[in-house]
Amino acid sequence: MTTAWRLAGTALLAAGACGGGETSPVATRVRPGLEVLVEDSVHLVTGRRVGLLTNQAGVDRHGRHGVEVLRDHGVNLVAIFSPEHGFRGMAAPGEEVTSTVDSTTGLPIYSLYGSEAAGNLARVADADVLLIDLQDVGSRYFTWLHLAVDVMRVAGAAGVPVVVLDRPNPIGEAVQGNVLDPAFQSPVGRLALPMRHGMTFGELVRLARHDLGIDVDLRVVPVTGWSRDLPLDETGLPFRPPSPNLRSMEALYHYPGLCLFEGTALSVGRGTDEPFTRIGAPWLDTTRVLARVRAAALPGVRFQGVTFLPRTPGDGKLTDTLSVGIQLQVTDRVLYDPTRTAVQLLEAIVAIHGEQIGFIPAHFDRLAGTDQLRLALARGVPAAEIVSAWPGALDAFRRHRAEVLGISPGAGR
Repeated sequence: MTTAWRLAGTALLAAGACGGGETSPVATRVRPGLEVLVEDSVHLVTGRRVGLLTNQAGVDRHGRHGVEVLRDHGVNLVAIFSPEHGFRGMAAPGEEVTSTVDSTTGLPIYSLYGSEAAGNLARVADADVLLIDLQDVGSRYFTWLHLAVDVMRVAGAAGVPVVVLDRPNPIGEAVQGNVLDPAFQSPVGRLALPMRHGMTFGELVRLARHDLGIDVDLRVVPVTGWSRDLPLDETGLPFRPPSPNLRSMEALYHYPGLCLFEGTALSVGRGTDEPFTRIGAPWLDTTRVLARVRAAALPGVRFQGVTFLPRTPGDGKLTDTLSVGIQLQVTDRVLYDPTRTAVQLLEAIVAIHGEQIGFIPAHFDRLAGTDQLRLALARGVPAAEIVSAWPGALDAFRRHRAEVLGISPGAGR
């Protein structure tokens, strides 16, 4: 590795995941790591064979895809790698994603999801540098971090530097929910993170390298002009759905809580026009459930009854079955806690419907990062008591994050 690479990379890392610059909500000055690389630090990839792990959300502030941006700046892209849902983000959850060729550039697109993943991971070693440009969603369950860990391990073993082109945390800096018990580590929970972690993807990857002891030359190109409390739709950057079932900012704000319902018999609205903004089942007594939930006076959110009909939902739940449900709407993003809200909903449904909630224990516990949440709900422990046990672990997480990344331990409270 050249001295120039090391010095430049160290400077980028020291800049952190949120550099200086304008923080106005107008925010045309917010630049994702993709733009910072080509405008300020393109020498990091000049003269090198470059691989790029990205998807449809890897665009600049004008909506131009990273492949086009990099090639226009003379970067020698030799391969594209795609995550779950594929390079274009069109594949359904769990759908096999096969390798293909980009029709515009002729570059190979190697799938890192499905049966080809293991073989294609080895192709990372063919590049001189690997760029990762993925838009995270701000929640522990999302699998981009799991993929990045696998990629870093392969790249590190091959001596290939990894450069993360950072982006804002789309739902801001709040830190909420329980912290994962390492005994329940899985692809939907790779680190001891809260359900809503308040970090950028670059910060997540740096934390993973530290906590998992991954030996890799890692650099993070920061997003500049962004402050930690600024959500994506106030940055001036375009919104691109990070996956087929997270289609709006509204869904992103609910996802850290409503994703828990994936481990139950209830639908989360997959196969409808508003997934992850609603829950439901044919047997749900919304009048009684809503009465209990509204009595809790949860801040920042409104509830209303709704009916919906999942069509080809992907998770196989309630296909073409009319469901009675509850629609959630954020009324105050600062006050809203989707994790507390989800536990309140779960408590009410267990109290009224008992075992009809249909916990899928292994899956629910993976998402919850523990079996204690499910067991407490089954025992009838009140939601307020359940969530009152979380602050100590959240504080410990903030302290650990501060030690590793330099983020203020008070950030995200």
